[in-house]
Amino acid sequence: MTTNTFNNLVVVELASVLAGPFVGRFFREHGARIIKIENPNSGGDVTRTWRNGNENSSGLSAYYVSVNQGKDVAFLDLKNQEDHIKLLELLTTADILLTNFRYGEDEKFQLKLNDLKERFPKLIIGQIDGFGAENPRAAYDIVLQAETGYLSMTGSKNHPAKLPVAFIDILAGHQLKTGILMAMLNKQTTGLGCIVRVSLKDAAIATLMNQASNYLMSDLIPSAIGTLHPNIAPYGEYCVCSDGKSIVLAIGNNKQFEALLNILDLKELQNDIRFLENPDRVKNRAVLNILLNEAFGKMPMDFWMRKLILDGVPAGAIRSINEVLDDPSVAYLIEQSVLENNGQKISSVVTSAFRFE
Repeated sequence: MTTNTFNNLVVVELASVLAGPFVGRFFREHGARIIKIENPNSGGDVTRTWRNGNENSSGLSAYYVSVNQGKDVAFLDLKNQEDHIKLLELLTTADILLTNFRYGEDEKFQLKLNDLKERFPKLIIGQIDGFGAENPRAAYDIVLQAETGYLSMTGSKNHPAKLPVAFIDILAGHQLKTGILMAMLNKQTTGLGCIVRVSLKDAAIATLMNQASNYLMSDLIPSAIGTLHPNIAPYGEYCVCSDGKSIVLAIGNNKQFEALLNILDLKELQNDIRFLENPDRVKNRAVLNILLNEAFGKMPMDFWMRKLILDGVPAGAIRSINEVLDDPSVAYLIEQSVLENNGQKISSVVTSAFRFE
């Protein structure tokens, strides 16, 4: 969803790669003007060069477009005095500044955040850190997934798996966006801006949710169980159908499990002591998965999905990204445009999935 909610807002974006630009993209979608500052000496944001194997060597990369579509770009060398002054002039009329300075960079560019806060008291400054404000360690999404426990829980024991998007960057972006919105509300009362800081590490840990509680409350250390859920079964089990396509199950209670068995013509399992209650099913999930796969393997995926949906049994077809994005029902989430300069067609999904009703 896009709106004109922030059409009087000016955001200066010094951030690069994903987390900070993701926040800028959100404000642009809702009417704000985003002035993205890029370094001409390095070729700009590094994601301009992150092309996949299907892309041409000219034009904007799909990665860059994903979070920078529709922004006004200014190439400024912050070590150059004239360009530095131009940036400060932009900040006199800006409402928000987005940065992801590595440790010591703000001082190197003469842009220490506390100094900017004092010089521009109405400015809201959003800063993305890696491992924390005082930690100089370089932070990359896969490294954070390792350091904050995620890789120990994904994939299998000997083959950890990461999500195919830099989701810790996205989580940090959501955290920063929320903090900035709260700062904007506070500014309505006080008239003052502030510095909002989020680290990738803190954002990742704050999202551990029930996995963290499992350890904090019962000393359970999660293991790598792939798509499976540590507390529920069959939840995360996936079953291969007769056409080779797969379905993943999300059974959360006895009623749903009973409905699943009825659909699969496995009513004899309803009184099996191995599967009576959820703890029993968690304990015996391996043998249960074998039985479920045998049943699902008798018919194609579409046959089973129609029955599962009709009877309210939580399950999902495992779809490829082209199947997802070519579905007309998600067209409203895709933004397309043509660059005025070179006529390149660009498209990406929006960051705002909510709707006002």
